[in-house]
Amino acid sequence: MNPSIGDLTRTFARIGVLSFGGPAAQIALMHRELVDERKWLTESEYLSALSFCMLLPGPEAMQLATYSGWKLHGIRGGLIAGGLFVLPGAVVVLALTMIYAAFGQVPLIAAIFTGVQAAVVAIVIEALLRVARRALKRRVHLMIAALAFVALFFFAVPFPVLILGAGIWGFLSTSPTGVAARSGPLPWGQSLQAVLIWGAIWLVPMAALWIFEGGLLTEIGLFFSKLAVVTFGGAYAVLAWMAQTVVQDKGWLTIRQMMDGLGLAETTPGPLILVTEFVGYMAGHRVGGIPLGLAAAAVTLWMTFAPCFLWIFAGAPWISLLTAAPRLNGALSAITAAVVGVIANLSLWFAAHVFFDRVDTFSWMPVQVIVPRINSIDLAAAFLAIASAYLLLGRHWSIPKVLGLAAVAAVTLASF
Repeated sequence: MNPSIGDLTRTFARIGVLSFGGPAAQIALMHRELVDERKWLTESEYLSALSFCMLLPGPEAMQLATYSGWKLHGIRGGLIAGGLFVLPGAVVVLALTMIYAAFGQVPLIAAIFTGVQAAVVAIVIEALLRVARRALKRRVHLMIAALAFVALFFFAVPFPVLILGAGIWGFLSTSPTGVAARSGPLPWGQSLQAVLIWGAIWLVPMAALWIFEGGLLTEIGLFFSKLAVVTFGGAYAVLAWMAQTVVQDKGWLTIRQMMDGLGLAETTPGPLILVTEFVGYMAGHRVGGIPLGLAAAAVTLWMTFAPCFLWIFAGAPWISLLTAAPRLNGALSAITAAVVGVIANLSLWFAAHVFFDRVDTFSWMPVQVIVPRINSIDLAAAFLAIASAYLLLGRHWSIPKVLGLAAVAAVTLASF
């Protein structure tokens, strides 16, 4: 028996407030709430939905919440569940970002974020190991990961090209045998309606910005719309590309600010991709203060999460077919393997910018490699990162606890 709308709303409000710890913890929390305790979904329904969401770009935990709401109460249920999964974290991230933009240069705040940045390096390494254990089960997947790392670290291949190539290779190299039998009429009409409605909800505001504003907000909207389409494998998979683009190409943030934003997103509820809200606000605030910062944050959130509802509402009626299609699963496996190389590149890129005050770029023909200046090393940041890695990987401390301790240690070191 399906829950009432009131029960659904209360449950997903609770999930949204408690959704700390990244996608693994969020998926486990929803499993306990929806399958174990309330039995609103069966184990099979939940796992099939999870497999489906992992095929999609965007935050899989948020999309799993949206699908669960859709399964229980249609479009209205999906909007409630997906919206409440994101809203608490978005409010908290916005409040902390506004405080950071106003007071981020205060010495105490700067010291706190030095510790946060060091801990983030350890967090990204932990994510690398976690994804690698799941993704690199065959030698070919290890080769894909290595090629992805080389393509990014040495040749600066665009991230979307890398993901597209991995997906096409995985699709074409997988045998099509074993596709689930189709029963009943295919839901083309339902999916087409969802595409038209949610495509308009997503892109009409983008068109309005293009026509009537044509400035920074339009640029932000276009960038995060593109990001929403290529965010396979979770937020860590696109952080390197996003960070390098917004820091080096667009100049919206400094690398230190980007690292601080990731630390904020790590310690708040909701999907880690909410770091995009931090980026949007800081880009707008830099040019036009609080009003433009708020407008930019709103545009960023819209362009990041509106596509998620489109993917779910258009694709959910096909879930039983899609999750049984070998070639689609082959594409997902190849993309996930490539994500390991992407996160490895991200780990080195972040570590270089946290441990060294000066990082140059060496270019020769198609090769582009970052080269830290050894004499600019920050020994305190390196020590804090190593200690954080030990606590995360060796002692299995929670991410919020490690971030908090690193911040306190950084303030203590700065006082000497």
